[in-house]
Amino acid sequence: MITPLCSALLLSACGSNEDPAWQAYHQTLESALDAEPIAREAPSNIGAFPDRRERLLDVPDIRESMFNVYALRECDITSLVAARNNQLGRVAPPSQHWLYERELWRRLERCSQSDVVEGLGENDRARLLNLTALKTEQLPAVGFNALFDSEEWEKNFSRASQPLELTALPDMTRELEALGYLETMVLNTYDLEWQADSATLEQHLKALQARPLTAEVLRTLLLGAERLNEANRLLASHLPATQCLPAWQSDWLANMARAARRWLGQVNALIDAHEVNAPAAVAEYQRQWLSLETASAPWPRFEAALMEHLALRTAYPVCTRNQGVD
Repeated sequence: MITPLCSALLLSACGSNEDPAWQAYHQTLESALDAEPIAREAPSNIGAFPDRRERLLDVPDIRESMFNVYALRECDITSLVAARNNQLGRVAPPSQHWLYERELWRRLERCSQSDVVEGLGENDRARLLNLTALKTEQLPAVGFNALFDSEEWEKNFSRASQPLELTALPDMTRELEALGYLETMVLNTYDLEWQADSATLEQHLKALQARPLTAEVLRTLLLGAERLNEANRLLASHLPATQCLPAWQSDWLANMARAARRWLGQVNALIDAHEVNAPAAVAEYQRQWLSLETASAPWPRFEAALMEHLALRTAYPVCTRNQGVD
C-alpha cells in the first residue's frame, strides 16, 4: 500500500530520462558517499496498445427491414433507426453509436413493458421481444467497444509520450472527471432513468485526448523505478555505512506516487466497470501495464524499488547540520 508509505515520505521522501529532480537526488547521494557518478540508463518504453481488431468485441449486426421496424412504430423507434441508417449515422463516431444503441434499448425495453405489446400482432410481438432481448444482451459489449474503438481512448496510451515533469505535475482534474463520467455511464447501462448527454460525453472524451496521460504516468513510473534501483545499487555497495546521508526532503516523489496511483486506479475502475469478458489482448495489456498488483507492471515495480530504497536509507545515519551535503 502506498498511502501510509507516502505520508511517511512527506517527512523523508516518496521521471523524463534526465529529469532534474532525479539528477539532483543522484548527485546528492554521490556527494554524500564520495562515489563516482551514477550511470543512468533510459528505461524501456511502455508496450503498444492492442491493435483495433484485437481490442474489440464481436457484436453482430441485427438487420430488420424498415417495414418490420415500422410495424413497431408505437415503440417510437422508427425515426431513431432511420437516423442511424442515413449517411451521417453510418459514419458517426463510436461514442455516438453507443448513445444510439443505449437509446434504442431504452425505447424497446419501455415498449416491451407497456400496453403496446397487447396491441401488436403475434409476429410483431415476438419481433419486439426478441429484438429487446438481443439489444439487452449486446449493450455491455457495445459500451466496451465504444470506449476501446474511440480515437480519444487509444491516444491516451500513445507510446509517443514522455514522463511527467516531477516538479510540475499536471492538474488531472478534468481528465479524472472524464474517467468518472465514463464509468458512471457504464454503471448505468441498464438504468432506464439515467440519461447520457451527448455534449457532455464528447467534452469528456476530448479531455482524454488532450494529452496521453495514461502513457505519461506509466513512463514516469518506469523511470522512477529505474532511477531508484540505480540509487539502490549505490547505497547497497557502501554498506556497512561509514558515511551519513542528508535528510531526504523530496515531496515531489510523494506527489507523483499519489497522482499515479489515483490515475491508474480510476483507469482500472473504468475498464472493470464493463460487465464483459474483455478480449485477450486487452486483458493482457491491463495486467501487464495497468495493474496495481502484478509484480512486473509499472506501479508495483516502482513501489518495490521505493520500499527497497527506504529500507536501504535506514542503514545510514542522517547527517547533522554540520555533516554531509546540503
